[in-house]
Amino acid sequence: MPEPFDETLRQRLEAVRAQGLWRALRPVEGRSGAVLETEGDRLVSFAGNDYLGFSQHPAVLEAAARAVHDWGAGSAASRLISGSLGVHHRLEATLAEFLGTEAALGFATGHAAATGVIPAVVGPGDVVIIDRLVHACCVDAARLSGAKLRVFRHNDLDDLDRILRWASGLPRDDAGGPRVLVVTEGVFSMDGDCAPLAELVGLKERHGAWLMLDEAHSTGVMGPEGRGLAAALGLGERIEVRMGTLGKALGASGGFIAGSRALIDLLVNRARSFIFSTAPVPAAAAAATAALELMITRAGEEARQRLRLVSADGAGVVARAFPEPSGATVSEGSVGHILPVHVGDEAAAVALADRLRAAGVWVPAIRHPTVARGSARLRLTFSAAHTEADLHSLEQALNRASIQTPATPF
Repeated sequence: MPEPFDETLRQRLEAVRAQGLWRALRPVEGRSGAVLETEGDRLVSFAGNDYLGFSQHPAVLEAAARAVHDWGAGSAASRLISGSLGVHHRLEATLAEFLGTEAALGFATGHAAATGVIPAVVGPGDVVIIDRLVHACCVDAARLSGAKLRVFRHNDLDDLDRILRWASGLPRDDAGGPRVLVVTEGVFSMDGDCAPLAELVGLKERHGAWLMLDEAHSTGVMGPEGRGLAAALGLGERIEVRMGTLGKALGASGGFIAGSRALIDLLVNRARSFIFSTAPVPAAAAAATAALELMITRAGEEARQRLRLVSADGAGVVARAFPEPSGATVSEGSVGHILPVHVGDEAAAVALADRLRAAGVWVPAIRHPTVARGSARLRLTFSAAHTEADLHSLEQALNRASIQTPATPF
């Protein structure tokens, strides 16, 4: 007889606990600015992605509320049945104009955008080459595609060149393949550093490959009027697939792919996560559109300037809390709004996060499988919504936590 179902699951969960990787949902009962109310506590959060504070901006809230009134709470169907609402089309036109692409397509989540586009663009017999630190959704999508998957060392151009040379030596098929897709991020979510994008573009062009750039953490924050890293470097027209999220700097929810008209038409016909999903809720699409419109106004620039100031001040606070030599180390090379503090040991990272929570600050520990084993960390994220009082609370919490973590090589 097979082992009882729940007993099998309990054994697996005990293994998770033993490895120091246990996770549990913590309900947030209220949110105002950067302060969360959870389980009776009021905590200053340095763990969100609302980089510009737009999720609580009056114009964004008004747009979402108006969309609920005009379109209803849900879209009631998939886009290809009867759920392709005017609010979705307006968002996509605004995205394309904002990014300077021919077209764009919205998805219910960023994960759905990745798992829709990669299997639609490449398949068995093709090659997908990903940076070792790309988001899990891109890894999942590459595996779903059935293409040969290769991984290059993080931001290592020589390693990528080696794999591209290998791919270019594969036998050609009748259609001229295999096609080769390189996948990277503009700003890496767990380390906060940037891809060497100009060099990556040159390298993929020399080898005849395609490039997919995930700008989830750079859209809204970097480049002219927040148009992202590709725009900051003037490389947008040389990147085949541009991916992003509506749930970070834009303060809404969902994901998108932007690029040529042919790419978007292909996704409408081939991206399974688009075809077989109920259309995103109207309120999220309207909120994202309002945020994009804010992005190019004075309010958008003021929010970005505020974010830069908060990030610089916050980095100073954190650096003072981890003087050398310290077991925990502050990551170098961060663009500012994402600041990892490397601890190494999973249990030590959890203990550090617990001490900070007891002192009034919420910065959860990041552990495997989000990052590699032995590279656990605290990941602080800053927002234009953070106040001087919030940063003072962070400094006090770091001091009260008496942070001393043993050095753990990784």
